[in-house]
Amino acid sequence: MKARLIASFAASLALLGNCSVSAADADLIKQGEYLARAGDCVACHTAKGGKPFAGGLPMETPIGVIYSTNITPDKTGLGAYSFADFDKAVRHGVAKSGSTLYPAMPYPSYARVSESDMQALYAYFMKGVEPVAQENRASDIPWPLSMRWPLAAWRWMFAPPVADTPEVAGADPVISRGAYLVEGLGHCGACHTPRALTMQEKALSAADGSAFLSGSAPLEGWIAKSLRGDHKDGLGSWSEEQLVQFLKTGRSDRSAVFGGMSDVVVHSMQYMSQDDLTAIARYLKSLPAMDPQNPPHQYDKQVAEALWKGDDSRPGASVYIDNCAACHRTDGHGYTRVFPALAGNPVVQTADATSLINIVLNGGTLPATHTAPSTFTMPAFAWRLSDQEVADVVSFVRGSWGNKGAAVKASDVADLRKNDMHTTSGDDLGQVTQPH
Repeated sequence: MKARLIASFAASLALLGNCSVSAADADLIKQGEYLARAGDCVACHTAKGGKPFAGGLPMETPIGVIYSTNITPDKTGLGAYSFADFDKAVRHGVAKSGSTLYPAMPYPSYARVSESDMQALYAYFMKGVEPVAQENRASDIPWPLSMRWPLAAWRWMFAPPVADTPEVAGADPVISRGAYLVEGLGHCGACHTPRALTMQEKALSAADGSAFLSGSAPLEGWIAKSLRGDHKDGLGSWSEEQLVQFLKTGRSDRSAVFGGMSDVVVHSMQYMSQDDLTAIARYLKSLPAMDPQNPPHQYDKQVAEALWKGDDSRPGASVYIDNCAACHRTDGHGYTRVFPALAGNPVVQTADATSLINIVLNGGTLPATHTAPSTFTMPAFAWRLSDQEVADVVSFVRGSWGNKGAAVKASDVADLRKNDMHTTSGDDLGQVTQPH
């Protein structure tokens, strides 16, 4: 939030100090600022402790670490970029030098951003952002994997053609707007869509098939959950209103954000208009389930009654009572807008338990937003629980109150602990939340 406020203040100073900016230009810059927020550009292009949009944020990839670039209007950033250069980089994935960008820059999604929106973004980054002199940092990818020419082949094979999205006769304009934001500027599929062995997203839009937004493989210790209509591990049990509330505030009646989605809410979603948040929610709710036979969660009170009577004989039950029940309750329902429910929680029930293991080991923080200024922290338990104890309590949660998640092994916990996954990126849309 601090970075966003600094960026906004800097933009205001730039506008006040530039008498040549016309009213029309000011409106275009303001529109560009909104679009940059919708695309969450600041999150990737601002290093921890660095200046907004100056780049330098390390990003782990399967072949090494790359660093985000400076996109301020300084000569070390975009200062020498024409609109054509800017457009070529953002929508086509080709730098001013002619080399192909790493697809950590989600140009396959940005290919569908309209040219008019690109003009507004260009106006904002060139006239509404404070210039920062900071040279771009070279990647830490070893040779020969660091060679750029294979990226050009990758782009040719997997990046879609750049084109404005055509209007579809009879389509719901609200859902169409949501699709434009989710599939384009929001680049939600970059995290929430599984990737092939060659690292391209298996689907870039709903039209490409049911893999779109069906959830990711583990990345940096987290799973980006399915955003499709499944009840067990998707958004089937969410209402449109709950989704809107969650995207704006980071919490809803029974959910709370943490991890990488926290950055999205703090830097991006809380600033978006009610109409756009509604469009995103309605579009996501239009996506069918991967498994149409997947039933809604049915609460089972057997475990709650056993714990209430002092029966903690099930593996993991005593660990849960000692470490989790004070916040998430013995009935698994949690506390509204504070501590999320675990009963019926899709993140709890995903096939891969990485996210749940990670949050038990490393904890997480519910961030403050303009409309929900309170913040709460779940402590880390890696220091006090053994691999077996973590596996037991995670398995207990995944199999209680009607949850249908499979048990996990101590070796699963050991693998995450060994990799020292103290990270803030990853699982999305609710993390350990319900219902979604």
